[in-house]
Amino acid sequence: MPYYDSPVDGTRLHYVDHGPASGTVAVFVAGAYLGHEMWEQQMLPLAEAGYRCVGLDRRGHGRSDDVWSGYDLDSLADDLQGLLDHLDLREATLVAHSVGTAEVVRCLTRHGSSRVARAALVGGVGPGIMRSERLPDGLDPAIARADEEFFRRDRAAWFTRFADAFFAVTSAGNEISDACTRYLIDRCLVATPRAATAVRSVVTGLDLTAELPAVDVPVLVVHGTHDTSAPLAHTGERLARLVPEAALKVYENGGHGLFLTHARRLTADLREFLGAAGATAAATGICRMLAAAGIGG
Repeated sequence: MPYYDSPVDGTRLHYVDHGPASGTVAVFVAGAYLGHEMWEQQMLPLAEAGYRCVGLDRRGHGRSDDVWSGYDLDSLADDLQGLLDHLDLREATLVAHSVGTAEVVRCLTRHGSSRVARAALVGGVGPGIMRSERLPDGLDPAIARADEEFFRRDRAAWFTRFADAFFAVTSAGNEISDACTRYLIDRCLVATPRAATAVRSVVTGLDLTAELPAVDVPVLVVHGTHDTSAPLAHTGERLARLVPEAALKVYENGGHGLFLTHARRLTADLREFLGAAGATAAATGICRMLAAAGIGG
């Protein structure tokens, strides 16, 4: 089972590496509470199609070590960069969901894009969802505090209560089986109480307004019209306006859990995005070969 040591503090972090060892590579970063398994409907078909798919379990999530510290956004971004360095990945496409999108943004603005060709941000929480000076129409902090109390009192009940809204079942008529919902809740409960509450704090304190314009790679922003966890107008639309090379794809009736309810469409869009990354990497390789041979300007 593959692991690497966090460059932050040596925490043992788990990852999976599927598909061919060479070629276009996608690195998947999960949303809060979940590990790489949340991307099953994307990683498996993409790996079968010939793409290398790497999935990371955030510290305190999945099979990664249970630790007390390192849940600030800088450390989580350093963990992600550590995986890119560990595998010596080049021209990677970063694919992230929810709070994972913030980790990707911070990784790019903190470490640069020397290993990254582009990024896909799915159901992102940036630039932020809470009310602040730069986000005056964000969520009332009092609502967040009440939600936090419920979460700490009974995490299992919290996940169960909000599953309907997460997948936009009632509001948009999306279908998700009871068995699948139960499985996802069980996977969420694998995240330790410390990791779960600490990652929630990242979201409630998030404001990426100033650093999003510094993202220097092409970005695909995917967001659902019925995302109640990260409302489209406050997050996806704003994020797409702030990132210089961003393209927004809005999924009608998509909730925060569109990676399952809209799995086929998302996988197809990611495959197209990865194909563009592969073409760019090939063109870059040819230019480097020509330059090494003294051909061209």
